[in-house]
Amino acid sequence: MTPIHETTARTHSDATVVRQNRTRDMQLMPESLARAQIQDRLHEAESERRALRLKSARRLQRRAERATLRARRALAMAVMQ
Repeated sequence: MTPIHETTARTHSDATVVRQNRTRDMQLMPESLARAQIQDRLHEAESERRALRLKSARRLQRRAERATLRARRALAMAVMQ
């Protein structure tokens, strides 16, 4: 059997370790929160960049379609003359 003072010392030691872990976790919480917020901002920025690229691509596609129509019309007018 272990003497009572060893059991008590082990319990105090375990309590100290738990308290230290909890304190360290509490100190790291703002860092974790900041990291999560930065990740959210990065994802949001990437999403906005994708939306802008899509918008630009659609605009360029419409411009190309209009140019194609103008070229067809010009060709039709040249053939008809």
